Amino acid sequence: MKPVALAPNLIDHFYLGGDRIAALRGIEQTSDHQPEEWLAATVSRADEGDIGLAKTEDGALLRDLVVADPAAWVGPDHADAASASDTGILVKLLDAGQRLPVHVHPNRAFATSHLDCPYGKTEAWFVLEAKPGSAFHVGWKEPVDRDELDRRRDAQDSEWMLSRMNRIEATRGMGVLIPAGTVHAIDGGIFVAEVQEPTDFSIVLEWSVTTSTREESHLGLGFDAVMPAVSTDALTPEQLAALITHGDLDARGDSASSLLAPAADPYFRVIHAAPLSGGSASIGAGFAVAVVLEGEGSLVGDGEIAYRSGQVFAVPASFGDWEVRGSGSLLVATPGVGWPRSLRAGGVV
Repeated sequence: MKPVALAPNLIDHFYLGGDRIAALRGIEQTSDHQPEEWLAATVSRADEGDIGLAKTEDGALLRDLVVADPAAWVGPDHADAASASDTGILVKLLDAGQRLPVHVHPNRAFATSHLDCPYGKTEAWFVLEAKPGSAFHVGWKEPVDRDELDRRRDAQDSEWMLSRMNRIEATRGMGVLIPAGTVHAIDGGIFVAEVQEPTDFSIVLEWSVTTSTREESHLGLGFDAVMPAVSTDALTPEQLAALITHGDLDARGDSASSLLAPAADPYFRVIHAAPLSGGSASIGAGFAVAVVLEGEGSLVGDGEIAYRSGQVFAVPASFGDWEVRGSGSLLVATPGVGWPRSLRAGGVV
C-alpha cells in the first residue's frame, strides 16, 4: 500500500494565527483564527464531533481507511493499539499569533484511571520559524505550593504563573519535549510542528485568555480531581536542558536524523529526512506522517509516489522500509519505539 496525500485540515480556534501554515501548504485561510492544522488525525477535538479528523485529497476519512485495514496501516501488532483506528500519534502544525494559556496535560496513569483512555498527552514542539524574542514557558523554576497555585489559578493571576516558569527563547530547529504533568505556554510568533499522544486532554490554568470558562477547563472532573495531575516540582537546569535539542533544517545526508530528546522515544519520534543530491534518506517501516517542508522528489518503498513542497502524507506500515529521494526536506513523525506493544504492556506513564 502506498502513502496517501492528505487534504488541508485547518482548525478554527480561539487564538490568532495560521498565515505560515497557509504559506507552507499553499492554501488560503478563511479566517485569521486558524492557527492549527491537524495532520493525519484519526482522533477529533474534544467534544466536537468529527472536527479534526483528517481526510485524503480524495475526500476519504483517514480514520475509516485505518479501520478498514489496520494491519496494513499499523502493522501486524495492530490488535495491541487502543482501537481499530489508533495510529499512536497526533501531529499538528501550530502557528501561534498570540500567547497561548498556561496549561497542563495528564499522564497515562491519570488518563487510564480518570478518563478511560490509555493515552495521556506528552507532547513535543519542533520549531520551523520563530519571531526574535519569542519564547516557550516550560515547567516551574522553583517548587510551587499547591494551595498557593490553587489560589492563583482561581484569581487568574497570569503574571504570578509565568514569572515562576522557565523561559526558553525559541529558535529555528529547536526541539522541546513537554512531559505530561508539566505546566507550559507558548508565545505568539512561533511556528512549530507538534507531535503528541493522540488525545485532546488539557487542564487549563489560565482560561481568562481563552474563550473557555472555568467549568470548561478541568476535563469535566473538577479542579479538585485534576490538580494532582499537575506537577508542582521545579525542573532543575539539568532536567530542563535534557528536554531541549537543536537540529539543523538545512543539513542534508543519507541517514534520517532524530530531532527530539531521547526521553521522547517511548511516545513518538520526529525525524528529518533531506537527502544529498542524487542520494536518498532511509526511514524504517511503520505508520508515519510525512510533511514536505521544501523540494520535490519521490517516496520509494513497496511502490513509489511523487511528492512536492507543502504536501502531507500518511504512510502505512505496509509501505515497508522506505526512502526519500530528490531535493526534498521532510519532517517524518512516527509512534514511539515499541508501539503498540508497549501500550498494552503498561507502557510509560
